[in-house]
Formats: sequence, structure tokens, C-alpha cells
Amino acid sequence: MISVHLIAAARPNFMKVAPLFHELKRADWCNPVIVHTGQHYDANMSDSFFEELKLPEPDIHLGIGSGSHAEQTAGVMTAYEKIILNEKPDWVIVVGDVNSTMAVTLSAKKLLIPVAHLEAGLRSGDRTMPEEINRLVTDALADVLWTPSPDADENLKKEGVSDSKISNVGNIMIDSYELLRDQIESNNAPEKFGLSPKKYGVVTLHRPSNVDNQKTLAQLTDYLCHVSQETPLLFSLHPRTRKNLETFGLFEKLNGAVGMQITPPLSYIQFMGLVKDSRFLITDSGGVQEETSYLGIPCVTLRDTTERPITVSMGTNRLADPDQLLSCIAEISQGDWTTGQCHPQWDGKTAQRVASDLYQRVNAA
Repeated sequence: MISVHLIAAARPNFMKVAPLFHELKRADWCNPVIVHTGQHYDANMSDSFFEELKLPEPDIHLGIGSGSHAEQTAGVMTAYEKIILNEKPDWVIVVGDVNSTMAVTLSAKKLLIPVAHLEAGLRSGDRTMPEEINRLVTDALADVLWTPSPDADENLKKEGVSDSKISNVGNIMIDSYELLRDQIESNNAPEKFGLSPKKYGVVTLHRPSNVDNQKTLAQLTDYLCHVSQETPLLFSLHPRTRKNLETFGLFEKLNGAVGMQITPPLSYIQFMGLVKDSRFLITDSGGVQEETSYLGIPCVTLRDTTERPITVSMGTNRLADPDQLLSCIAEISQGDWTTGQCHPQWDGKTAQRVASDLYQRVNAA
């Protein structure tokens, strides 16, 4: 039986790790070990969260904490190197594009441990984003690249990656949604916030390009206040965004707007319960572009690039500048938004394909 380390740094990583952990745990050839780097301290990473995902507490906790990009990367590399030397895993699986993903890959490869990257090949083309650097480095070093969509395969091939390293397995976040579908649907999230299904929008904003510049954030505040007069909005407010709204003197205006409801960050189950019954989503996040496409919900992404272009070419997502927000919402309200479709491998069976691919590679070695 081989030992496989599953690496996670924060809640979004655990969402991706959970379906694969359960699939590998059922196998008689594999012992999955959960490693939590602690890159992001999360006070909500409680027993109830692991209970929702049906996950045990992490087997290994590096306890790195916050810091600059270099501090986090160095901290994870140093701590995980000691774990490798002591535990000697047969394989390491990293997910997504956080600093820990790159750092663990560097440590493992320097000690000749094979690495597989789940969610490989995503590219925004914007190297000012730290996540893009993490993706590029991880994919250049990893032995196996599990991609969510054909465009990711093409990105890797353009970078000179051999076909033998690439396996298109589908989108693991859809597995996460399906894993928790019953809880999401029984949560009755809109009712808890006094909202009527399909008659409200959900907002999440946190990227520096949108929330760190006072002029841009003021502009977005004006637009959101305008939208909320016609369609109630629930704004799940990231701590960074709230801090800047308060610093720039914008919070009271937003909080007092007609139809506006501001909440702290929500649990995955509660948030997706709101998303699935929403009229539209306004965001600058990454993963939710995929989930809205899966659910057939219009999504306005306030960015000029996306590492998930298939959500634009096939799905219900559209990239937009802040100045285009009102016209986008008008299109949605008039029923003119594209209905989109979902990639056939976004079917809740990605973990099965990943486990099968790993088994074949282990036995071929």
C-alpha cells in the first residue's frame, strides 16, 4: 500500500481535497494522508467544517500561518522537507494555486518524491497575479498534471509538457458540490436571509485591482447601490474589502443602500445555497465562475483575464470592467444572457478518474 500526501492550505483547498480523500480512502492500494500547511489561519476551520466534508482532522499540521509570499513559501518548504524526510511518502498531491502548492512541490521534487497537480494547466496570462506564478512553477515541476478542461491541456502542451504527463480528469469542485448537494439544498439559505429564489444577486469582491484603489472601489460601490435598488443584493464581504470600504469612508453608504444586505464570509454550504437560487452573481473570484456555469447561473466577473476561460466560451460567465457592470445586469434582467453549457467531464466523477489515473501510473512505474 502506498502513502499519498494530500496537501491543503486553506478552506478552498480542503473543498478540493475532500472528494479525492474519500475516493482514495476506499481503495485497498492507497493510504491518503491529509497535510494542512496552515498557510491561511482560518478561525472557522472548526470541527463542523470537517464534519460537513466528512473529513478527519488533518494527519499533519505544519502551522505556517500568515506572512509575505516569500515568508510563507520558505516556511512551508522548510517545514514540509522535515515531514518528507520523516514520513517518506510515495506520492504528493497538490491542489490549486496557493503559495503552499508551489512550496510543497519544490520541497518534494528536491527530495525526488513524485508530485501530481490537481487543477493543472489553468492560465490567466497575467503574471502580476501571485497565483499565476504558483501555477507556472508547479506545473513545470510536477510529474503528473490533472487538468479540468481541454484549454488547460493546450496550455501545458504549448509550454512543452509531454502528453504522457497530462490527464484530463474534469473539475474537482463539481465533485465537492455534489458531495454536499443534499446539505446545500436543505439549508434553505435564501429564506434565512429573507430572500426569494431567483429574485436576488450575490456579490463577492476581494481582488486588489477592485478593492485596493479608492476610485475604483467608490465606483463599484455606486454601481452596486444602483443595482440593489432594482434587485436585492447579498454581499458576502471579504475582510480585505471591508477594511478598505471603511478606510475609504464607503462602508456606511454601501451598508445603508436600499436592497443591500452585507454578511461576513459564509460557509461553503450556506454560500452555495445562496448561489444556486440566485438570479446572478457579481464576483472577481476564481472557482465560483465554474460553479455558476455548472448551475447555469449568469456570472459577471469583474476582471480582464480569467484562468478559467472555458466558463466564458462554454459557460455562463462573462468578463467585464466596472463600467460595464450595469449594462451586464440589464442584459440579465432582460433575459438576454447566454444560457451556456457545462463541460461533459464536470459531472461529479473527477475524483474517480484521478484515483484511476494514479493507480495506473503507480502500477506502471
